[in-house]
Amino acid sequence: MMNILDKIMANKKKELTELVRKTPVKRLEKQESFSREVIPLSEFILNPSKTGIIAEFKKKSPSAGIINSRVGIEEVTTGYSHLGASGLSVLTEKRFFGGNNNDLIIARKMNSIPILRKDFIFNEYQVIESKAIGADAILLIASLLTKNQIQKLACLASSLGLQVVLEIHNAGEIKKINDYIDITGVNNRDLRTFKVDTELSFRLADRIPPGFIKISESGISSNDIVINLKKAGYQGFLIGGKFMKNSDPVTAFAEFTKSLKGDYAEN
Repeated sequence: MMNILDKIMANKKKELTELVRKTPVKRLEKQESFSREVIPLSEFILNPSKTGIIAEFKKKSPSAGIINSRVGIEEVTTGYSHLGASGLSVLTEKRFFGGNNNDLIIARKMNSIPILRKDFIFNEYQVIESKAIGADAILLIASLLTKNQIQKLACLASSLGLQVVLEIHNAGEIKKINDYIDITGVNNRDLRTFKVDTELSFRLADRIPPGFIKISESGISSNDIVINLKKAGYQGFLIGGKFMKNSDPVTAFAEFTKSLKGDYAEN
């Protein structure tokens, strides 16, 4: 029986054939954003004037269903940006997460902070497409790709100026990190079952090689978790559901980061 991740990937592979037919690479390379200079996500994560939070815009997920269908990409992402987000994460997967490329295009036009394209990338076409729609960084999921595939895709991304976040979920995937990776993200959510275990980030913290920026993803719901993750060596935090499940995600972000600053001062 296919798990959720298998279904997502089967659908993505089917979609890719149609995408290549409708918009060939040569057309992607002519789009305005393809020639723009990218904004380094790594620098914004390390910037002490920012929150370290990569704030995510996500309408739904396979585990939670509809998270928030009432708010728009423009109001949410500009709110996150103005309140000190280190970056934006925009879901572009349509069927299971309710995203699309146009969301990222709009976010790029409205914001001057880095944007991570959150999708299930397995093909070079998707890397080129990411640059064309205005992404500054792409997500590569270690569980979906071989070490050689990651090397190849990350090398291409680097040649285009894009930064790469490699998402891992267990110690065995650490060996897939290579010199083209800018940021290592530990996803506390198992994409095959969608169960969350934030302790995973703590267990893997010291296993990630030095020299790579470390971020923790998924299930970060309290200031205490962020404070303890920082103590464990994490510089960034990808947070989506915590804000998006609120009727006003921007207010939720503001309240979370305001109280977080107080906690920083106490620690």
